[in-house]
Amino acid sequence: QVQLAESGGGSVQTGESLKLSCAASGGSFRTLDAAWFRQAPGKERERVSATIWTGGNVYYRDSVKGRFSMSRDIGKNTMYLTMNNLKPEDTAVYTCAAGRIGSTTEYRYWGQGTQVTVSS
Repeated sequence: QVQLAESGGGSVQTGESLKLSCAASGGSFRTLDAAWFRQAPGKERERVSATIWTGGNVYYRDSVKGRFSMSRDIGKNTMYLTMNNLKPEDTAVYTCAAGRIGSTTEYRYWGQGTQVTVSS
């Protein structure tokens, strides 16, 4: 069973940066497709970024393109979401996911989430 654990959330001011980490056990980011999701209060969960790693292509939702970057460290079995130029609308609980189900946007494994709060 793959377990994911996020860290790195916190409270920042507009324009500042944060780097979220997602450490995996029981599986490897060498082979696991992965993604970051977020959910703001009163809103539906939305996919922030996603990749199958092979080929280096990463999906980013339009609102974070150019500001967020998804990466991995295979040796540490950890993936990251580097968030720059944060905006109040980025405030949400961020959750990492891995093990995409087929060609869907659903994933088998989920972390517990980490809060990101951006104040103006």
